[in-house]
Amino acid sequence: MSSFQDFGLADPISRALAEENYLTPTPIQAQTIPIALTGRDLVGIAQTGTGKTAAFALPILHRLLQNRIKPQPKSCRVLVLSPTRELSGQILENFNAYGRHLRLSSALAIGGVPMGRQVRAVMHGVEVMVATPGRLLDLVQSNGLKLGQVEFLVLDEADRMLDMGFIHDIRKVVAKLPVKRQTLFFSATMPKDIAELANQMLRDPARVAVTPVSSTVDRIAQRIIQVDHAGKAAFLAQLLKQEPVNRALIFTRTKHGADKVVKSLAKSGIKSNAIHGNKSQNHRERVLAEFRAGEIRTLVATDIAARGIDVDGISHVVNFDLPNVPETYVHRIGRTARAGTDGAAISLVAGAEEMAYLRDIEKLIRVVLPREDRRTSGQREAAPAPPQNRGGSPAPHGHAARTGEVSSGKGSRRRRSKSSKKGTPQTSRRPESGRQETSRSAPGSKPGGMQGVAFLHRKSRPARLKSSQPPQR
Repeated sequence: MSSFQDFGLADPISRALAEENYLTPTPIQAQTIPIALTGRDLVGIAQTGTGKTAAFALPILHRLLQNRIKPQPKSCRVLVLSPTRELSGQILENFNAYGRHLRLSSALAIGGVPMGRQVRAVMHGVEVMVATPGRLLDLVQSNGLKLGQVEFLVLDEADRMLDMGFIHDIRKVVAKLPVKRQTLFFSATMPKDIAELANQMLRDPARVAVTPVSSTVDRIAQRIIQVDHAGKAAFLAQLLKQEPVNRALIFTRTKHGADKVVKSLAKSGIKSNAIHGNKSQNHRERVLAEFRAGEIRTLVATDIAARGIDVDGISHVVNFDLPNVPETYVHRIGRTARAGTDGAAISLVAGAEEMAYLRDIEKLIRVVLPREDRRTSGQREAAPAPPQNRGGSPAPHGHAARTGEVSSGKGSRRRRSKSSKKGTPQTSRRPESGRQETSRSAPGSKPGGMQGVAFLHRKSRPARLKSSQPPQR
């Protein structure tokens, strides 16, 4: 499909798309919308930023129009489950934008908002309900919402909901839904647990997959900078002053770490703000609005809080802390190089533990990333070098333990990856200060990509300087 007009969507929806200046569907939209319009269940493998919200919202709105009936009290016709408050809010905004000429009734059920207000919102019934699993169950258990009239179920970012511990909540929700329904299931990856969940929930689903990371990664200048632990914050400030930053998204592993980075940047004269699970809903919404408007150009976030961020114009993603889940690295860097623009992804790596995380990441993306060494002489001599895997032998197997946001502080213990626990082989060969290694295929790797997502392999362009949180309810 080369145009949204080719889908045959209802006129009110087509008018809304024209007003949004949406002309050409993205690959996930071109594959998904025709199937979803037939009423068939579907599994979609797609990353954040591929346009998958429109891929499920547009056909659902069209089918609602084909059979427009008033929803019953305390019920909804469409139920969308997403992992975070921010992402839920953005999904609902999209539904309302595409359905602006439909007089669509909708509601949002997320934590951080008084439940009484949400109970009142669904008292007379709504057509579309977007919710996080925990708060949805709260509404159901308090008799504020009934799920017996749901005709359309959407699970967005199912793999992230699994990581956040929502799997049991999702099963409880699905058990209360009518058997006769259309289910659209989206995930960036398809690990075994997610595949099993999809098999239990869907009936003879169509399967579509897009590989946005291929083209996106090709436009991202990725590099690793090895630094001293003690000098990380100062080096970050120096980096942000040297790089041509439009908007920078800085990732930390912990909530406490995010706040420390903001304070450190402020001392260097760089205005920034943080979003994470300890911040109020109002704070997060205000900070995101400032970031979108360009009032602040540097945003510091943890992975869970950043999941709902969908902001164009992010020129730089900086991993202040490398993630201990390799797939999270792919999610993080996918925030830049959108809409055909180039971007930079810079990771600051300190110590053997983060080197183990880096090896897991490189094994996943099947590329060894270019590196430069900015450590002091003493630290360089003391730190173990990465294994060379001579003779093309595969890198050690085993990903790091999966965690979400981890509150650091007194008495907190850091979870180490399996690679880290086993120890890092020593080698006398170390890169000289400032030396950069060029990108190459990871040792022992095979062509292909992760979980059905292909990666383009190419020579890297020259390097340019330019936590466990409880589920949100």
